[in-house]
Amino acid sequence: MNWEDQGFVISKRKFRENSIILEVFTSKYGKVSGIVYGGTSRKIKNYLQLINKIFITYNSKGENKAGYFKTELINAISPKYFNQRNKILCLNALSAILRSVLPEQQPYEKIYKSLDNLLNNFNNTNWLLLYLNWEIELIKNLGFGFSFDPDKYKKLKKDSTVNIKVDNIDYKIPSFLIFTDLKNPNNIDIYNALCFSRNLMENKFFIPNNLRFPYSRKLLEEKFA
Repeated sequence: MNWEDQGFVISKRKFRENSIILEVFTSKYGKVSGIVYGGTSRKIKNYLQLINKIFITYNSKGENKAGYFKTELINAISPKYFNQRNKILCLNALSAILRSVLPEQQPYEKIYKSLDNLLNNFNNTNWLLLYLNWEIELIKNLGFGFSFDPDKYKKLKKDSTVNIKVDNIDYKIPSFLIFTDLKNPNNIDIYNALCFSRNLMENKFFIPNNLRFPYSRKLLEEKFA
Protein backbone atom coordinates (compact mmCIF):
# COMPACT_ATOMS: atom_id res chain seq x y z
CA MET A 1 0.00 0.00 0.00
CA ASN A 2 1.46 3.32 -1.09
CA TRP A 3 0.08 6.85 -0.95
CA GLU A 4 0.98 10.51 -0.55
CA ASP A 5 -0.86 13.07 1.55
CA GLN A 6 -0.43 16.02 3.87
CA GLY A 7 -1.17 16.06 7.56
CA PHE A 8 -0.37 17.23 11.07
CA VAL A 9 2.00 15.57 13.53
CA ILE A 10 0.05 14.43 16.61
CA SER A 11 2.63 12.21 18.35
CA LYS A 12 6.05 10.67 18.04
CA ARG A 13 8.08 8.18 20.05
CA LYS A 14 11.50 6.63 19.71
CA PHE A 15 11.78 3.33 17.86
CA ARG A 16 15.13 1.61 17.93
CA GLU A 17 18.31 3.64 17.86
CA ASN A 18 17.85 6.01 14.94
CA SER A 19 14.15 5.77 14.13
CA ILE A 20 10.85 7.02 15.49
CA ILE A 21 7.21 6.02 15.19
CA LEU A 22 5.28 9.02 13.95
CA GLU A 23 1.53 9.47 14.24
CA VAL A 24 -0.14 11.93 11.86
CA PHE A 25 -3.64 13.14 11.13
CA THR A 26 -3.93 13.28 7.35
CA SER A 27 -6.46 14.91 5.06
CA LYS A 28 -7.45 11.75 3.15
CA TYR A 29 -6.51 8.78 5.37
CA GLY A 30 -7.23 10.02 8.88
CA LYS A 31 -4.94 9.06 11.74
CA VAL A 32 -2.02 6.93 10.54
CA SER A 33 1.18 5.69 12.20
CA GLY A 34 4.45 4.92 10.47
CA ILE A 35 8.16 4.44 11.05
CA VAL A 36 10.52 7.25 10.11
CA TYR A 37 14.05 5.98 9.58
CA GLY A 38 16.61 8.52 10.72
CA GLY A 39 13.87 10.33 12.63
CA THR A 40 16.19 11.04 15.56
CA SER A 41 18.64 12.99 13.39
CA ARG A 42 18.82 16.71 14.08
CA LYS A 43 17.69 17.58 10.55
CA ILE A 44 14.47 15.58 10.75
CA LYS A 45 13.51 15.76 14.43
CA ASN A 46 13.67 19.55 14.41
CA TYR A 47 10.68 19.79 12.07
CA LEU A 48 8.71 16.79 13.34
CA GLN A 49 7.23 18.87 16.16
CA LEU A 50 3.66 18.42 17.36
CA ILE A 51 1.09 19.99 15.03
CA ASN A 52 3.62 20.90 12.36
CA LYS A 53 2.14 20.35 8.91
CA ILE A 54 4.08 17.90 6.77
CA PHE A 55 3.94 16.12 3.42
CA ILE A 56 3.98 12.34 3.80
CA THR A 57 4.90 9.50 1.49
CA TYR A 58 3.62 6.23 2.97
CA ASN A 59 4.79 2.75 1.99
CA SER A 60 3.69 -0.59 3.39
CA LYS A 61 4.06 -4.17 2.16
CA GLY A 62 0.68 -5.22 3.57
CA GLU A 63 -2.20 -4.23 5.81
CA ASN A 64 -0.76 -6.17 8.76
CA LYS A 65 2.78 -4.85 8.37
CA ALA A 66 4.22 -1.63 9.74
CA GLY A 67 4.28 1.22 7.25
CA TYR A 68 7.10 3.65 6.61
CA PHE A 69 7.01 7.43 6.21
CA LYS A 70 9.13 9.79 4.22
CA THR A 71 8.39 13.33 5.35
CA GLU A 72 8.87 16.92 4.23
CA LEU A 73 7.98 20.06 6.12
CA ILE A 74 5.09 22.17 4.79
CA ASN A 75 4.54 24.57 7.69
CA ALA A 76 6.40 24.82 11.00
CA ILE A 77 3.45 25.78 13.18
CA SER A 78 4.40 25.01 16.77
CA PRO A 79 7.80 26.83 16.80
CA LYS A 80 5.93 30.10 16.19
CA TYR A 81 4.43 29.80 19.68
CA PHE A 82 7.27 28.38 21.78
CA ASN A 83 7.30 31.60 23.84
CA GLN A 84 3.49 31.64 24.30
CA ARG A 85 2.67 29.12 26.99
CA ASN A 86 -1.11 29.15 26.63
CA LYS A 87 -0.93 28.50 22.90
CA ILE A 88 1.55 25.67 23.35
CA LEU A 89 -0.75 24.14 25.98
CA CYS A 90 -3.57 24.43 23.48
CA LEU A 91 -1.58 22.76 20.68
CA ASN A 92 -0.50 19.97 23.03
CA ALA A 93 -4.12 19.54 24.12
CA LEU A 94 -5.60 19.26 20.66
CA SER A 95 -2.92 16.81 19.50
CA ALA A 96 -3.57 14.61 22.56
CA ILE A 97 -7.33 14.74 22.01
CA LEU A 98 -7.00 13.74 18.34
CA ARG A 99 -4.63 10.93 19.28
CA SER A 100 -7.16 9.62 21.81
CA VAL A 101 -10.49 9.90 20.01
CA LEU A 102 -9.70 9.21 16.35
CA PRO A 103 -9.70 5.59 15.14
CA GLU A 104 -6.89 4.41 12.91
CA GLN A 105 -7.06 4.96 9.14
CA GLN A 106 -10.55 6.42 8.95
CA PRO A 107 -10.90 9.68 7.04
CA TYR A 108 -12.54 12.63 8.79
CA GLU A 109 -12.56 15.37 6.18
CA LYS A 110 -14.66 17.82 8.22
CA ILE A 111 -12.45 17.44 11.29
CA TYR A 112 -9.32 17.90 9.20
CA LYS A 113 -10.69 21.03 7.54
CA SER A 114 -11.78 22.50 10.87
CA LEU A 115 -8.33 21.84 12.33
CA ASP A 116 -6.65 23.40 9.30
CA ASN A 117 -8.89 26.44 9.63
CA LEU A 118 -8.15 26.76 13.36
CA LEU A 119 -4.39 26.63 12.82
CA ASN A 120 -4.56 29.09 9.92
CA ASN A 121 -6.24 31.56 12.29
CA PHE A 122 -4.22 30.81 15.40
CA ASN A 123 -2.65 34.27 15.37
CA ASN A 124 -6.04 35.93 15.80
CA THR A 125 -6.79 37.60 19.11
CA ASN A 126 -9.78 35.28 19.60
CA TRP A 127 -7.72 32.12 19.05
CA LEU A 128 -8.94 30.48 22.25
CA LEU A 129 -12.57 30.98 21.30
CA LEU A 130 -11.82 29.43 17.92
CA TYR A 131 -10.29 26.49 19.74
CA LEU A 132 -13.40 26.10 21.92
CA ASN A 133 -15.54 26.08 18.80
CA TRP A 134 -13.21 23.48 17.29
CA GLU A 135 -13.70 21.16 20.28
CA ILE A 136 -17.49 21.46 20.05
CA GLU A 137 -17.40 20.78 16.30
CA LEU A 138 -15.09 17.81 16.88
CA ILE A 139 -17.66 16.22 19.18
CA LYS A 140 -20.42 16.81 16.62
CA ASN A 141 -18.35 15.52 13.70
CA LEU A 142 -17.63 12.30 15.57
CA GLY A 143 -21.36 11.61 15.65
CA PHE A 144 -22.41 13.00 19.01
CA GLY A 145 -24.25 16.03 17.75
CA PHE A 146 -26.33 18.30 19.89
CA SER A 147 -27.95 21.65 19.29
CA PHE A 148 -29.36 24.58 21.20
CA ASP A 149 -32.43 26.64 20.43
CA PRO A 150 -31.32 30.25 20.97
CA ASP A 151 -34.95 31.40 21.17
CA LYS A 152 -35.43 29.26 24.25
CA TYR A 153 -32.68 31.16 26.04
CA LYS A 154 -33.12 34.62 24.49
CA LYS A 155 -33.88 36.21 27.88
CA LEU A 156 -30.54 35.12 29.28
CA LYS A 157 -27.77 37.60 29.85
CA LYS A 158 -24.76 37.04 27.64
CA ASP A 159 -22.51 36.62 30.71
CA SER A 160 -24.72 34.02 32.40
CA THR A 161 -24.64 30.22 32.48
CA VAL A 162 -27.42 27.72 32.02
CA ASN A 163 -27.96 24.10 32.95
CA ILE A 164 -28.81 21.88 29.99
CA LYS A 165 -29.29 18.17 29.40
CA VAL A 166 -27.46 16.21 26.72
CA ASP A 167 -28.49 12.55 26.61
CA ASN A 168 -30.05 12.91 30.08
CA ILE A 169 -26.83 14.23 31.64
CA ASP A 170 -26.77 17.70 33.19
CA TYR A 171 -24.17 20.19 31.98
CA LYS A 172 -23.40 23.77 32.86
CA ILE A 173 -22.73 25.89 29.80
CA PRO A 174 -21.96 29.60 29.39
CA SER A 175 -24.59 31.39 27.34
CA PHE A 176 -22.09 32.77 24.81
CA LEU A 177 -21.76 29.24 23.40
CA ILE A 178 -25.51 29.00 22.98
CA PHE A 179 -25.70 32.30 21.14
CA THR A 180 -22.40 31.65 19.30
CA ASP A 181 -21.40 35.10 20.48
CA LEU A 182 -17.63 35.08 20.46
CA LYS A 183 -17.09 38.65 21.68
CA ASN A 184 -14.87 39.09 24.71
CA PRO A 185 -15.97 36.43 27.20
CA ASN A 186 -14.10 36.71 30.47
CA ASN A 187 -11.88 34.06 32.04
CA ILE A 188 -14.77 32.59 34.03
CA ASP A 189 -16.81 32.12 30.84
CA ILE A 190 -13.83 30.51 29.11
CA TYR A 191 -13.23 28.21 32.07
CA ASN A 192 -16.90 27.16 32.15
CA ALA A 193 -16.83 26.52 28.40
CA LEU A 194 -13.68 24.40 28.68
CA CYS A 195 -15.28 22.47 31.57
CA PHE A 196 -18.43 21.87 29.54
CA SER A 197 -16.49 20.57 26.55
CA ARG A 198 -14.26 18.39 28.75
CA ASN A 199 -17.22 16.87 30.59
CA LEU A 200 -18.94 16.13 27.32
CA MET A 201 -15.84 14.48 25.82
CA GLU A 202 -15.25 12.47 28.98
CA ASN A 203 -18.81 11.14 29.01
CA LYS A 204 -18.86 10.41 25.28
CA PHE A 205 -15.37 9.03 24.63
CA PHE A 206 -13.00 8.69 27.54
CA ILE A 207 -15.03 7.10 30.34
CA PRO A 208 -16.84 4.55 28.12
CA ASN A 209 -13.49 3.45 26.64
CA ASN A 210 -11.63 3.51 29.97
CA LEU A 211 -9.26 6.19 28.68
CA ARG A 212 -7.53 8.88 30.70
CA PHE A 213 -8.39 12.41 29.68
CA PRO A 214 -5.29 14.24 28.38
CA TYR A 215 -3.39 16.01 31.14
CA SER A 216 -2.29 18.75 28.74
CA ARG A 217 -5.94 19.67 28.18
CA LYS A 218 -6.53 19.86 31.94
CA LEU A 219 -3.54 22.20 32.24
CA LEU A 220 -5.10 24.52 29.66
CA GLU A 221 -8.36 24.52 31.60
CA GLU A 222 -6.58 25.29 34.87
CA LYS A 223 -5.02 28.41 33.39
CA PHE A 224 -8.47 30.05 33.46
CA ALA A 225 -9.76 28.68 36.77
